Amino acid sequence: MRTRLLTLIGAAAVIVSTVVFFKPAQVTVAQESPTASKTPPASAPVLKTPWGEPDLQGIWTDEFDTPLQRPAEYANQEFFTDVQRQELDKQRAQLFGSDPRQERGTAVDVGGAYNTAFLTIKHAGARTSLIVDPPNGRIPPLTPEVQKAAAADREFRLSLLQSTEACKNKEPVCAGGKYDPTPSPRFAEPPPRYHTGNFERLNRSDGPEDDGLADRCLHSGLPDFGSLFGGSFRRIVQTPGGISMFYDLNQGQGWQRNIVMNGSPHLPASIRQWFGDSRGHWEGNTLVVDVTNFSPKTDFLGSRENMHLVERWTRTGPKTLEYEVTIEDPTVWTRPWTAKQEFTKQSDEENRI
Repeated sequence: MRTRLLTLIGAAAVIVSTVVFFKPAQVTVAQESPTASKTPPASAPVLKTPWGEPDLQGIWTDEFDTPLQRPAEYANQEFFTDVQRQELDKQRAQLFGSDPRQERGTAVDVGGAYNTAFLTIKHAGARTSLIVDPPNGRIPPLTPEVQKAAAADREFRLSLLQSTEACKNKEPVCAGGKYDPTPSPRFAEPPPRYHTGNFERLNRSDGPEDDGLADRCLHSGLPDFGSLFGGSFRRIVQTPGGISMFYDLNQGQGWQRNIVMNGSPHLPASIRQWFGDSRGHWEGNTLVVDVTNFSPKTDFLGSRENMHLVERWTRTGPKTLEYEVTIEDPTVWTRPWTAKQEFTKQSDEENRI
């Protein structure tokens, strides 16, 4: 079913790209105007826990849709105009909430499933990208090192496809490859590196590792900017000396991490964890979390064990929380980059997480 879902996503992506890569999400949100995604004044009173720390607790979600990267047509524009946001909402409303079907008998039709009839559309956010640095709102260029590694991964996947009908019929999945009726001599080889391939399978099933992380429901992790289907919620729980964050996303999936607040150093470099090692401290009213020690089996836009995050969580009002994260991996990107989200507090009584 995952393949059919991804087929739908792939087909929709061509259309969605014209409306700034906004994501649909199944969310129940508070009634606020579309302009509410702008950060409230920093002078808002600071809420405190009974033990005197800034209170970040509650269930939070991003109620507005903002693309990670700024589309080219808004190159010099940090914020949308009200007219642009209204137009984006109209365009996305036409894309989702329908039940289209591709031409019967085609590969796209056979592989398709999951219509968009039950997806709710978020309002367009105020900013043209989550990325606020670099100023152009774009992910920095990739290093030659990671481009070479990605090319080796792609070459290996194509070699396993060479004798398939997909290559014979020159389907998109085989783009860049060639058809050969003889099975690839590389079938018994391990991949050049651990196969994460979030939405790209290997053409064999010798073990679970031949499937991508998405197939095994292992693709969730940090940094979390929300999901295409199912929305994204996080619950923050504080105790004296500790903070836990619970994430609920996608189709009922979720995960949790603990933030160590006792001032101790990171774990030894030999210890790697799926969600990294989070060490936090307070800088005034802002929770600053340093995250390292990621597993080489994880993948965020090409970054694996060398990824380093610096998160900043700031309560900006009774119902607003600002999240800013700087992402660094000199083996993947030519410079660090920073993204920002604004979350709205949800009803704790409904206990969603």
